[in-house]
Amino acid sequence: MNRDASARSPAPQSDLEHAPRRGFLRAVGAAVLLQGLPARAEAMPIRIGLTPVFLDDQMRFVGQWRQWLERKLGRAVVFVQRGSYREIVDLVRAHKLDFAWVCGYPFVRYQNEMTLVAVPLWRGQPSYQSYIIVPADDTRSTALSELRGKVFAYSDPDSNSGYLYPRYVLTTQGEAPDNFFARSFFTWAHRKVVEAVGVALADGGAVDGYVWETLAESHPDLTRATRIIDRSPPLGYPPFVARADIPADELNRFRTVLLEMADDPGGLELLRRLRLDGFTVGAPTLYDEIADMAARVSHP
Repeated sequence: MNRDASARSPAPQSDLEHAPRRGFLRAVGAAVLLQGLPARAEAMPIRIGLTPVFLDDQMRFVGQWRQWLERKLGRAVVFVQRGSYREIVDLVRAHKLDFAWVCGYPFVRYQNEMTLVAVPLWRGQPSYQSYIIVPADDTRSTALSELRGKVFAYSDPDSNSGYLYPRYVLTTQGEAPDNFFARSFFTWAHRKVVEAVGVALADGGAVDGYVWETLAESHPDLTRATRIIDRSPPLGYPPFVARADIPADELNRFRTVLLEMADDPGGLELLRRLRLDGFTVGAPTLYDEIADMAARVSHP
């Protein structure tokens, strides 16, 4: 043993007491500085909002779509699903979602709080229709006006095809939508409107024509139990939107991925499962007719 080293006096007790404290304070200070620094955008997952869809293997499909998007975007993707349009729209407005697939009705209501990203193409067009349906064995009803005093099923209070259109028709006919039916209720999904009407839980209902036609291919037993008595004019298809403050590079990257989806084998397969042809840029004017209807109808 080195005698000089063994004879060396220990550090003063006060220094020993303060050394851990100084280390702790340095660690706290570093943490505070790190918290003050903005996180790298590339490290943050992209949050995409979805409302319920009618696919039987919805969870599996969403998982495969997420993986495809992550490969294309080079970023982690998180799908956020809720049971109503309003919940998703409120999250976009609160900047808690980056993108969302919403209905044209809330888009025109909150157009200043979100940015149009892309519009799906169905049967080659960026549009769809609202269908008014009745039970198949109701061979007498031929128009919405003939359902007075009956039970009616809406899909969602923020749905264009499943709520706004039938209320607009009644309003333009001089009727008060809230008093026209004996009773009305929300199913919170277009497929459930078809099911409710098909089993005569409702005497009529309003449904997304794209959903009805897709179910006619995948579940013809459901649509055979209903009959279409009215179709709306073509209306802007439910769009993909972004939060209002989305950085331009993130918006453009996501838009490009959607626009090129049909050119990618994996993307094309996902589109086929959705019965869509692809996406187009679209324009806010595509939703002018929905905006005109919304201006005529009171919203709950």
